[in-house]
Amino acid sequence: MRPEIMANSMNHVVANINYLGRTSERPLYFSEAPDSKSAMRLEPHDVPIADFRNRRDEARLSTTGFELIEHRSKVTDFNSDEQLWTVYLPEMHELIRAVTGAARTHVTPPILRWSERERHPNRENSRPGRIVHVDYSHGSFHTGAKAHVHEDPDRERWLARRYAAFNIWRAVSPPPQDCPLAFIDRRTTREADVVEGDVVTRTGNGSDSRYGTSFYTWSPDHRWGYFSNMTRDEVAIFLSFDSADQALPGTPHSAFDDPTCPTDACPRASCELRAYAYWG
Repeated sequence: MRPEIMANSMNHVVANINYLGRTSERPLYFSEAPDSKSAMRLEPHDVPIADFRNRRDEARLSTTGFELIEHRSKVTDFNSDEQLWTVYLPEMHELIRAVTGAARTHVTPPILRWSERERHPNRENSRPGRIVHVDYSHGSFHTGAKAHVHEDPDRERWLARRYAAFNIWRAVSPPPQDCPLAFIDRRTTREADVVEGDVVTRTGNGSDSRYGTSFYTWSPDHRWGYFSNMTRDEVAIFLSFDSADQALPGTPHSAFDDPTCPTDACPRASCELRAYAYWG
């Protein structure tokens, strides 16, 4: 029976979320110019998004696929590439190992994003993702897992047993966020919802990079949640893919405009990265 974690009494907002429209072609999404370039049809839906801020025990990696964790970073300036590389990356290695108990981790370079109200972020791929997705397809998940241990002499050991991919998302602007991140309880998804496609992003040298992604079509069974008023001392961790549970990707997610946020609130800024965990 479908878990009923989103009780009617729980605080929630209603917001517009873009799903993938039904298509016979492989979807192609350009992260920097989705409206003008992307080869896909978006299908917007108004959905209730439950606030788990005061009910965090009901949102866990092991159940819903997403969780809020307290974590105070020593980074003082998230716009500093030096601090992101020398302070934040080691912190995230430690965090994902502590959360998962994995023996080996790989963490990708952090990505900073701003809501569209911030007009001049001087970085590539800096806008929120406004379509329901998981960052990997089945193939790109396993390809990434192999690539991250390619030069490790123990790579066969790490790939022989369980490995999983996670996202770590931190709001670095003060609350409230005008454009938070929302998640679907992965227990309310099914294989028929998933359509594999590609996302094209701009790399640091100005070229484009394409990678497999899982997009989602709408279902009335989907149950949405988010964490309101996130601070710098918290991170949302959510599952992307797990080799021990491959029937479905991890936690579908999307940015959304919070209709309750004051119009003069600071534009949302966030720092996110991806992490692989290997149990070996």
